[in-house]
Amino acid sequence: QLQLVESGGGLVQPGGSLRLSCGASGFNLDYYAIGWFRQAPGKEREGVSCISRSGGTINYSDPVKGRFTISRDNAKNTAYLQMNSLKPEDTAVYYCAAVRFPGSVCNPSPTWYTYWGQGTQVTVSS
Repeated sequence: QLQLVESGGGLVQPGGSLRLSCGASGFNLDYYAIGWFRQAPGKEREGVSCISRSGGTINYSDPVKGRFTISRDNAKNTAYLQMNSLKPEDTAVYYCAAVRFPGSVCNPSPTWYTYWGQGTQVTVSS
């Protein structure tokens, strides 16, 4: 069974940091581009960051640029999202997603991705 599982969410004060992990089971992430998305209550799911299969292409949305860092460790079959300088507006459920794509590209649109995790809640509040 192909599955993605996010972890690392929680409650953090403004200015704090969290690192989200996205572990894959049942398939090898080596062949997949990975995206991170978030959805706040009453809002549409939005792209946060994505990384190509090789890691050579990385994109960030403007609200998180300079604060979030996406990475991947293919040996551990895991992707990460390091989130620093968190703001209350970063509060959302965060999802990772994967799509098998051979090229060195990634796409911030959620419709591009095939497999999704169940999400992890991130709450930024004092």
